[in-house]
Amino acid sequence: MSFGRGIALAILVLALDQATKWGLLGWMLARPPGERLVPVTSFFNVVLVWNRGVSFGMFNGGDGGLNAVAFSVLAAVIVIGLVIWLWRATQGLVIAGIGLVIGGAIGNVIDRLRFGAVVDFLDFHAAGWHWPAFNVADAAICIGVGLIVIDGLLGRREMPNKVA
Repeated sequence: MSFGRGIALAILVLALDQATKWGLLGWMLARPPGERLVPVTSFFNVVLVWNRGVSFGMFNGGDGGLNAVAFSVLAAVIVIGLVIWLWRATQGLVIAGIGLVIGGAIGNVIDRLRFGAVVDFLDFHAAGWHWPAFNVADAAICIGVGLIVIDGLLGRREMPNKVA
């Protein structure tokens, strides 16, 4: 996998993330506010949640406008670092992981800049326990980080030649 494939994966994630959010917003905002939670199965709902914090709602209570700017700038800096890492990466798992994280991060930045918050809508629950609502971008970021960690733990690396 190469730099171009990593960028293509990022673009695919970004497009899928924004398309699902666009479709969800059109559907949910046409519903009365009291009907913005739609049970799908005994363990999964579709719900409209505006996340003004970071992953899984952390820091959600602060100033939405300030959070949107601060978290967008932070994400932009991280994405720049990831693009540099992607340019240098040679391992397929790392390249895929970085592409997933870049696409997800950009998708959430777009939401913050457009709405002042990230659109979350996937709500899983079991036995009275709810995982915080998330979206396609969040899932891509988590999977991407997982791939990078797996490669770091299990990836085969050649030892550098020792110079005497």
